[in-house]
Amino acid sequence: MTRLKPHLPWITLLVLVVIVGIAQPAFLHPANLLSLAGDIVPLFIMALGLTFAIYIGGIDLSAQSMANMITVIASLYLAHLGIWVGLLCVLVGFLLGTLSGVVTTRLRVPSFISTLAVGGICFSIAQWLSGNRALNMDAAERNALFGWMIGRTGIVPNELFIALGLLILCLFIERRTVLGRVLKAVGAGEPAAAAAGINVRRYKVLAFAISGALAAVAGLLFAVKLSGGAPTIANGFLLPAIVAVLVGGTPLTGGVGGVLNTAIGTLIVAVIRASMLYFGVEATQQQMLFGLVLILAIALTMDRAKLRTVK
Repeated sequence: MTRLKPHLPWITLLVLVVIVGIAQPAFLHPANLLSLAGDIVPLFIMALGLTFAIYIGGIDLSAQSMANMITVIASLYLAHLGIWVGLLCVLVGFLLGTLSGVVTTRLRVPSFISTLAVGGICFSIAQWLSGNRALNMDAAERNALFGWMIGRTGIVPNELFIALGLLILCLFIERRTVLGRVLKAVGAGEPAAAAAGINVRRYKVLAFAISGALAAVAGLLFAVKLSGGAPTIANGFLLPAIVAVLVGGTPLTGGVGGVLNTAIGTLIVAVIRASMLYFGVEATQQQMLFGLVLILAIALTMDRAKLRTVK
C-alpha cells in the first residue's frame, strides 16, 4: 500500500474518466475535454496557490474572498489603469497574502484563523468598493486588453496556456529553487528546519504571499471571463480547490506532494463536477459531495505520525 500511495491520484483520475466515459461516451470527445479543462482553470490557479500554503503544513482560507475582491478591483479600475490593473491585482494579492503570513508567523496565530480573518478583510473591501453590488467591465476595453486570456488557439482555450505557464513556473520554484527546497523541509519537519539555521518565518510568509498572488490571478481571470465582478462571484470555489490539493496527494500535514499533484487533483475535481452534471446532481448536493470527498481525502493523505493528538 505504501508503494501504491504516490500513484493513487492518477489511478483515481484514470478510473473516473473510464467510468464517466462508459456512462456518457460524449464525455470523451476531445472538444468536450478541452472545454472542460478550460472551464476549470480559475479553480486550478486558486488550488495552485493553496498548494504552497498546504505544502508547509498550513492552510489558506482567504483564497476565495481574495478572488472575489480582485474581480471587484479589476472591474472598477480597468478603465483608469488599463493593462496595469493586472499588475495591481497581483500586487494586492501578494501583499494580503504576506499579511496572512506575518500574522501567522509573528503573532503565532494558526493559519486557518489568520487567513480566515484576512478573507474577512477582503470581503469587506470588496463590499465597500462595489457598494455591495455587481460591477460590469466595458466589453470593448476588456476584449482589447485581456481578450487573449479567454480566446482560443485553434480548438485549445487560451486559459490552458495560462495554466500550463503557471504550472511550469510553480514547478520550477518547487523543484529548482532554494525556496522550494526550504518549503519542503518546513513541511516535512519545521523544528528540524529551524534547527538547521533556516529562517523559517521568512519562507512561510513567502508561501502565503504566493498563495495570495495566485488567488489574485484566479480572480482576474474570473473577472475577464465574466466581464465583471462582485463580492460573492467566486463563492463555492474554495472547497473544490482544497479538495483538488488534497486528492492530488498533498496532505494537510505538508512535506510531500506538490504542484504537479495539484494538477492531477484539479482534473479529478473537474471529472467529478462533470459527472455530477451528467447524472443530474443538483448544485446544493454538489457541495455536500465535495465535503464528503474532502473528509475522505484528509483521512487518506494525512501523515498521522506528525499528529500525536487530534483536536
